[in-house]
Amino acid sequence: MTMQLKVTKVGNSLGILLPKEAANRLNVEAGDAVFITDSPDGFRITGENPEFAKQMQIAGKVMKKYRNTLRELAK
Repeated sequence: MTMQLKVTKVGNSLGILLPKEAANRLNVEAGDAVFITDSPDGFRITGENPEFAKQMQIAGKVMKKYRNTLRELAK
């Protein structure tokens, strides 16, 4: 799917208005942050912080590896 967005002036900055369908697919609403990251074909816009997702993946591996130790510490 391709959507054309219009760039508008907001004070001294530029803004892009998201159509309702795009906001729904990104799972964002007014006041939420969106993240723009480099991709091979330009930029990728997401409603989730890709750095946080990467950190959570690493944490999951650590928790799996030390599952028994963490269980004992939680007692």
